[in-house]
Amino acid sequence: MIPDVSQALAWLEKHPQALKGIQRGLERETLRVNADGTLATTGHPEALGSALTHKWITTDFAEALLEFITPVDGDIEHMLTFMRDLHRYTARNMGDERMWPLSMPCYIAEGQDIELAQYGTSNTGRFKTLYREGLKNRYGALMQTISGVHYNSLCQWHSGKRSAVISRALMPKRKFLRAISALSAITIVSVGSFLICLVHLRRFVLLSCKENQRRCRLRKPSAVCITCRMRPLFV
Repeated sequence: MIPDVSQALAWLEKHPQALKGIQRGLERETLRVNADGTLATTGHPEALGSALTHKWITTDFAEALLEFITPVDGDIEHMLTFMRDLHRYTARNMGDERMWPLSMPCYIAEGQDIELAQYGTSNTGRFKTLYREGLKNRYGALMQTISGVHYNSLCQWHSGKRSAVISRALMPKRKFLRAISALSAITIVSVGSFLICLVHLRRFVLLSCKENQRRCRLRKPSAVCITCRMRPLFV
């Protein structure tokens, strides 16, 4: 029988050595924009090195889409400091350009050309650009300019067979974490999706109010109907 997560966490609290050696890494994407907030059309800044071979500063889908990568690290503070320094160095070598602070892209006019990331004329570089051409044809270039932060972690268990039990207990949570980005994109960053969710929530609350009002009549006068008190917010 697989224990629930509360049991797993309780066991981990008593055996912190089981998480000894956990490694982490960050990847952060950001668009280069002009001072007026429009998408930059310049090439990858030479001062940032080669986008093909640089370990920590490269490009993602577009030539204007920077990607910062920290090395695998066991120290959280050092990892965050490394990412901060990557941002500082880049900001000092971008001229008049800026880094767009949001995940959703800056204003990009309909039909505006979004240059794919360029990696030179080597076979490897040409293949990377060709791969992005495929993404553009399949999903559209605009969608690929949405930026994100990737948190990577590697947990090395040190407790024998008990670690397998903990691993199984955390499996549903790992599956949820794999899907959280897609769920967030659908239900949070989209205004249209938010409004749709709000409409469904309004319908749910109003229906719940009717049911609760019927139930409240059977209770003592002092009983509080929480859902009914929420009703004015959705009428």
